[in-house]
Amino acid sequence: MESTMRTLLATLTLMGLGGAAAAHEIASPVDPSKPAPFDITSASVTTDGRLATFLMELAGEAGSVKPQPTGKLPGAGVAAYVWPTGLDPAIAGFAPASGILALAVTAHPDFDDTPLFDENGDGDPANDGAGWHSHWVVLGKDDACGAGLKVLDVSPGVDALPATAPMLPLALDSPGMSPSLSGKVVRITVPVKGGGADAAFDAVTAELRVNGEGKAPLLCVVGVHDVASGDLSMPGRVTPKQ
Repeated sequence: MESTMRTLLATLTLMGLGGAAAAHEIASPVDPSKPAPFDITSASVTTDGRLATFLMELAGEAGSVKPQPTGKLPGAGVAAYVWPTGLDPAIAGFAPASGILALAVTAHPDFDDTPLFDENGDGDPANDGAGWHSHWVVLGKDDACGAGLKVLDVSPGVDALPATAPMLPLALDSPGMSPSLSGKVVRITVPVKGGGADAAFDAVTAELRVNGEGKAPLLCVVGVHDVASGDLSMPGRVTPKQ
């Protein structure tokens, strides 16, 4: 996992925010050394010009492993299926050219960050973090993080954030689109301004952690299970739905 993180950081340094893309779907070989629910075998993104469908296939059962609850927010773990893209963060309501815009499907039993939505339907919108749900996030480099990557720290009310952002000090939106995790597939469809056709993308499975002291960097990537391309070169392209 450590060598994967070093390769990922080196690629980020070379590629900046985008990346040359030569393929459409990304295929990745099964790796028995990786946990099967996070071992990516393929990834794709398709669009009808208005909605984009992000798909990730895995060697094991999608979503079958979640972080163990700790009972507190500081140090809380987050499991994530992530599609980094070459799209400008501005299309999702963040500051232009502020980092790598990524769509993430996450689960974290110790906190809820979707205050507008009651995903489990129990009448309380503040207790749904343990279920799989979606976020747009902006990623950036930070050497203080274990993997050298973080969700960007921001100041709500000062920095640009989407209307559905939970107003945390993070470049994180909670748009309320529900993911599907069925069998070996993670799938989610979201509106993308302009459809996103031909945009570059990759796929990553990772672990994040909330800062134990509650300060910046607040949400770090602390471990990478798998990168579909192997090096975060974003070889995938968003293609029109057939």
